[in-house]
Amino acid sequence: MSSEQPAFDADGVLPLSGLELLTTTRAVRKRLDLTRPVSDDVLRECVRIALQAPAPSNQISVRFVVVTDPEVRRKLGELYQAGYGVYRQLDGIYIGSIAKGDETEQAQQERTTVSADHLAEIMPEVPAIVVGCVMGRSEDLGAWVTASVLGGAMPALWSFMLAARLHGLGTCWTSVHLQQEQAVAELLGIPFDAVTQVMLTPVAHYTGETFKPVDRPDPDTVIHWNRWQD
Repeated sequence: MSSEQPAFDADGVLPLSGLELLTTTRAVRKRLDLTRPVSDDVLRECVRIALQAPAPSNQISVRFVVVTDPEVRRKLGELYQAGYGVYRQLDGIYIGSIAKGDETEQAQQERTTVSADHLAEIMPEVPAIVVGCVMGRSEDLGAWVTASVLGGAMPALWSFMLAARLHGLGTCWTSVHLQQEQAVAELLGIPFDAVTQVMLTPVAHYTGETFKPVDRPDPDTVIHWNRWQD
């Protein structure tokens, strides 16, 4: 797999194979380009592609709040920073508090911590922020209902990020802002009792070359054949 950025085709899309797309759509934090605006047309096209994702009961319940207004972005970024401040206090959950027990894996964890902290610092400055939502709420309604509600959004939201990658954009799935979900709802006019915010992602062009796969566990370490086994 080449480490050089391939040229865009006539439609402004990177000619990535399916394998390249699935293995190089990374969480982009430090390499987000804060100086280049993101076209509304490209954002709209990414949503168009995302809507091809599977939809439970054939109902399109996912919603995209696309924030490009500088003042609204700044306020939303500050709410993200407030949520991140809470997140950093959660021992065993905050990325920087997790010990891997392996020197190589720990070094990777520390690099990712630096990039996550950096994203919080620059969030008010990114060219676009997308808040992924789903119609409905499922608190206290059990795992089946919760999974069904979230399933109405997550495939499409991930497809949005894959589409962004094809269009030369970097994204990063995060839920830290949900520490401030009601405040974000008030800022963006989201009906809090009728709509669930699922995730938030910055969207920006990225600096440097293309991306490559990262180290992940061997499949046999996460597969349970036929039944759960320790």
